[in-house]
Formats: sequence, C-alpha cells, structure tokens
Amino acid sequence: MNAAAPPSPNHDRRAALLALAGDVRPELHRYCARLMGSVIDGEDVVQDTLVRALVAIEDLDQATPLRPWLFRIAHNRALDLLRGRTVRRAETMTAAADLADPASPDPMEMLMRQEAVETAVSRFVGLPLHQRSVVILKDVLDESLVEIAALLDLTVDAVKGHLARGRARLREINAEAGPPRDVSASSAPLMRYVALFNRHDWDGLRALLADDVKLNQASHPLRVGRAEVGLFFTIYARSEGVWLAPARLEGREVIAVFEDHADAKPSYMMWLEWRDGRISFIHDYRHARYVVADAALVLAPDTLPG
Repeated sequence: MNAAAPPSPNHDRRAALLALAGDVRPELHRYCARLMGSVIDGEDVVQDTLVRALVAIEDLDQATPLRPWLFRIAHNRALDLLRGRTVRRAETMTAAADLADPASPDPMEMLMRQEAVETAVSRFVGLPLHQRSVVILKDVLDESLVEIAALLDLTVDAVKGHLARGRARLREINAEAGPPRDVSASSAPLMRYVALFNRHDWDGLRALLADDVKLNQASHPLRVGRAEVGLFFTIYARSEGVWLAPARLEGREVIAVFEDHADAKPSYMMWLEWRDGRISFIHDYRHARYVVADAALVLAPDTLPG
C-alpha cells in the first residue's frame, strides 16, 4: 500500500494563512475601519482582503511573511475604494520631526496613542491618507516605524513626518468635534423586524424576505434566496436569550444584538438592506464581534434592555 503523499507547499501555505486570518482579523479591521472611516466598510475590506489573499497565496513566494502581506493587501484594497470616492490630494513633505521609537514610550507618547485609540473611527477620514495610515499603524496597532515604512513603501523619516503631522491634525479634529446629535426615530420596517424577532415570530420574519435575499455572516459562505436565508431564523430560534434593539451607526439604521436581556452592552449587531418593503440583504456580525468594539453604536431612545 502506497504511503500518502505529503502536503504540497501551497497546501501548507494556505493552511497557515487560514490559521493566521482568525488571529489577525480583528487587527485588520481596526486598521481598515479607520482608513475607511466606517466599521461597516472596514469589515467589507477585511472580507475582500481574505478572499483575495486565498487566491493570491498560490503564487506567493515561500519566504514572504504572511502578516505584513495581508496588511498590504488590505491597505491597497482600501485605497482603491477610497480613490473611487474622491481624487487623492498629493501631500507635501516637510522636514520630519525627530520622533523616537523606544520600546517604553514616554508619558506624552502614551497620551497621543491613547487619544488615537479613543478617537471615533469616522474622524480618521479627516487625515490625508498617508498620515491616516501611519497614525493608525503606530498609535492604534503599535507597529514599529520600520514595519510601517516597509508596509507603506516609505522611508522611516517620511513615516516620522507623517506621524507628527497626523497626530497634530487628529488633535485638531477632536477639539473641533461637537457633541453627538440626537438619535432620530427608527423606521417602521426596522421596528417591525425587531418586534417580530423579539416575539420569536420566525414565520413573520421569513415573510419579510425578498425572493433573492442575501445573508452575509463574516467568513461564512454567502447565502442567497428565501429558502437558504430562512434557515438563519431557525438557528436563532435555538437561542432563546437573544434580544434586539434598534440603533444607529454611521448614519445608518442598524440593530444591536444582546445575547442576554440583562446585558448592558450589545454583543454584536445586524444591518438590513431593504427593497420595495422587503429585506434584500442581511449583514449579521455574529462571527465578527470585533466590529462592535470600535463602533459608535447608539441605541434608539427607550430601547435599553432590562
């Protein structure tokens, strides 16, 4: 009996990529969400990045480190999408500030990093792209200046200059930001969906689905059609404690998902797209809970659990 053939290098590389993707996905999202100025758009970039990486891995040199390669794919994909929104303005380089990159940063350095981490995702779009990328990579993800330079194809001095100007501009943006606006009333279709779900009226929910409805659940395969997507509610029927509340995020109506009625904060969220009064797309972030971690999710009035 012949011995089984050993796994091919491409098979090993693909397995390594899949294992890494699970670990690095939240970090990829933190980067992409701030680049795009949206946790929802950022997750779309992450999903697209992983699909592209699985295709490109077949031709990747065996010596190429996977983590920076993934970030480079994500960075380039985000830039492609951003260029579609607006014409990128050229940045004028000035002399780089003499920024240190110590293993133990001083208190001022820590303060600037803390400010970046606490800054709302949407505000990062006020920075030019190079400044935005450098500030996110350095202050949010704690990458080294050398790693950032390699990822963005810049010199270390250029990275220092972008970092100094980006930090200064981010402080200005935060200082100029006004108080959050009041949350407007939720639409009738969304309220109906939430009410049916909380009553466990699964047949009523299925009746809201368009014939060609789609369901996206992070790394899971896309489901299409009423029959396939209808199984989505069968799964939730086995989770008795799940409770929904209407909310708003980035100017969109979304749904906060609480896994227990007594929870103070939602565990994840859903986002629905509608067409002619029917649900055409369900985005369920149950398997991408890191999206909520950076989301400025605001519950609609009078919908707090408890």
